Amino acid sequence: MNLTRALNAIPYALSALLLASPALTQAATFNVNATERHEHWQSMALTLGDERHFRAVETHSYSDATLSVNATQGVCDLPWLEMRVTLEQQQGESRAVNLVPTRLRIDDQPIVDTMAEFITERGDDGFYAHFYLGDMAQLIEEMQTGERLFLGFDQNEQEPWYMTFSLAGADEALARMQALCAGAAAEAPSAP
Repeated sequence: MNLTRALNAIPYALSALLLASPALTQAATFNVNATERHEHWQSMALTLGDERHFRAVETHSYSDATLSVNATQGVCDLPWLEMRVTLEQQQGESRAVNLVPTRLRIDDQPIVDTMAEFITERGDDGFYAHFYLGDMAQLIEEMQTGERLFLGFDQNEQEPWYMTFSLAGADEALARMQALCAGAAAEAPSAP
């Protein structure tokens, strides 16, 4: 199933939840380096000037969607989960499109009820889902031992929209992402 069509099917009847936020920073192109493959996952470093991020990403399950865990140098202990779906065209504005009730589960673990914020960024052909999760450390631990991550997005009166991502290689990718971030923090010059 083409995820772009699935996204277009998500009703905007949740307009009461539209977020009136200031424009997000304009989409930037980061330099990707230190890429390493881990079965269905990859780990890498992303740099732009002094800004450094580290990513473990699954690109295997869908041709037009990725699932990633990301960390930023200096705050390696605050990783975040993100899903990106490639759209048919570059987006004209940065905005929060919707806030959607979401269910997340690893294998047969208990379901985690959360919210996902759907975002577009000007000049980017991606549609992003940022997940509000209270215990990322627990999720990462479960991802490192699990086989599949299941997502379910509410669509108001319609059936939920489901996605499943492979966790084959997530253990190594997540461990390497964390090690790259910790290593960059150790290399960073300390403030005078």
